[in-house]
Amino acid sequence: PDVIIEAQFDDNDAEHGQDHLQDMLTDDIKKLSLDAGEKGKAAGVTGVHRTKQDDGPKINDPRLLPDEFLQRTAKVVYILEKKHSRAATGFIKLLADRNSELFKRCAMFSPVDHRVPRVYVPLADCPADFVTKPETYAQMLFICRIVDWKEDSNFASGQLCKSLGQAGEIEPESEGILTEYGVDFSDFSPEVLECLPQNLPWVISPGELAKRRDLR
Repeated sequence: PDVIIEAQFDDNDAEHGQDHLQDMLTDDIKKLSLDAGEKGKAAGVTGVHRTKQDDGPKINDPRLLPDEFLQRTAKVVYILEKKHSRAATGFIKLLADRNSELFKRCAMFSPVDHRVPRVYVPLADCPADFVTKPETYAQMLFICRIVDWKEDSNFASGQLCKSLGQAGEIEPESEGILTEYGVDFSDFSPEVLECLPQNLPWVISPGELAKRRDLR
């Protein structure tokens, strides 16, 4: 039978280097090989058959495994900074279970970006005739912003911000992308526009060309 070696590796082993660990594993292999041979003879005499429950010892210390067999795991303990805008573009639809209490209060928002979770949104945020005519809004893009995600819920909670328009059209799709990435695309204020040249057409003066590097 295959023999799995279980050994302890601590700071003392690290101090003695890999040679010490190799010698220790070699001794263990010899011992377990002898034990396995004796058990095999005994099993042949008594007629005992091996089952899955009789398998050999397992490796409990992952430090004994090669790196390529290890799956790193971690746990999020704190969010330092929220980088995502919590806004997403997607579609709304009715919940599947029409008899549930949640069906009377919420709709399901499905983001276009599959990295963003699906979101429960209040029916009050949806169009007035959405419940009676959900097919009308099947291809309508909406902007939803996530506000909460409870630990015991499979879906986040959010609010519908606005309707963008039909999916596939340039203006709704562009506005959705800009909103998701938090880009301010509103009109410039009069104060900003006053900083621009007022006498049009505007040309670069020879003095400016002489002291600047032309990258046109």
